[in-house]
Amino acid sequence: MRNLIAILILLFSIKISAQNVEKDSLNVELENSIKRFSLGLKIGTPNMIGGAIQYVLPFANNHFAPYANYSGYDIEIENTQINLNYSEFGAKYFFKSTGKGLYTAVGISSFSSSLAYTDVSLSGGLTGDGSVDLNIDTTIVKLGLKTGGTLYFSFELGYGFGTIPDSLTFNAVSSTGISESVTEDIPNIPGIGSGGMIVGNIGFGISF
Repeated sequence: MRNLIAILILLFSIKISAQNVEKDSLNVELENSIKRFSLGLKIGTPNMIGGAIQYVLPFANNHFAPYANYSGYDIEIENTQINLNYSEFGAKYFFKSTGKGLYTAVGISSFSSSLAYTDVSLSGGLTGDGSVDLNIDTTIVKLGLKTGGTLYFSFELGYGFGTIPDSLTFNAVSSTGISESVTEDIPNIPGIGSGGMIVGNIGFGISF
């Protein structure tokens, strides 16, 4: 009887040990399959087209990933030449422990622009040119989806909360050298409103 009990205890211990080894093996396999570093491009608003980088942290069950986005471009809207620079930093939380799939993200963005106005109406029937800087800081909240594999695709949709002025005041100078303080409406920059800006993009790149 004692021998039977000893054999049963031994078999149970072997089973538990085998399960632990199998579990550890699966965890190692999962860790090795996670591609932590991603580098790619994003196309959308407000970044238009720019670079994106992300790193899945090797702790907290692979749920968290710091990220950064950057873009710079020039556009012309309503006789206004606009030089834009957009940067965004934050962290993603993946709902799965694989560093891919559905995620939510929180970050901060800086939208720096230089606006060059032309043909601005001045007193006396004159027109002039002038420039002014517009800097917008927002808090970003968004939801996204990222595929796995060496080549990845992503989609994001969210909103940047911040205060954005409706108009800007600056000095415009006529061709005759007359300077006058004027107030002009902000051009209709895609995705930007008085309460913040829409964040939406598709992305692709490589992960390793």
